[in-house]
Amino acid sequence: MRLIGFNFTKINIEKLENSQGKLNITTNIDILSIEKTDTGSFELKDDVLAVEFVYFINYEPNFAKIEFKGNILLYMEPKQAKELLKSWKDKKLPDDVRISLFNIILSKSNIKALELENELNLPLHLPMPKLSKPKEENKSN
Repeated sequence: MRLIGFNFTKINIEKLENSQGKLNITTNIDILSIEKTDTGSFELKDDVLAVEFVYFINYEPNFAKIEFKGNILLYMEPKQAKELLKSWKDKKLPDDVRISLFNIILSKSNIKALELENELNLPLHLPMPKLSKPKEENKSN
């Protein structure tokens, strides 16, 4: 499986209410469809799959929400593409494909989400690395 394309078709971020107390931030990824597609390339004609996804970041209770919708283009070996399309008819994905797809979605979407959260002054949904002063050792021996 090789990633050959990724794009967002929808980006929605909305700050709903002022923060009152502790926030609970949840995320969810859904694969909406998987189908064969024509890229217009003679080299990649038969074995390109288009994956439509949606990724949500929700700040509860009712503080803010972020939604990403998009498409991923994947080149797969013909046998693997056929098996994936067959399993998708039952809305099931093999674990290795599901994990790879989710990692692609997370890596692309989280970067954009952090940028948008910063612009709207929302708490970041991922912890950022922080530096701290090293603790001094007790030198009394």
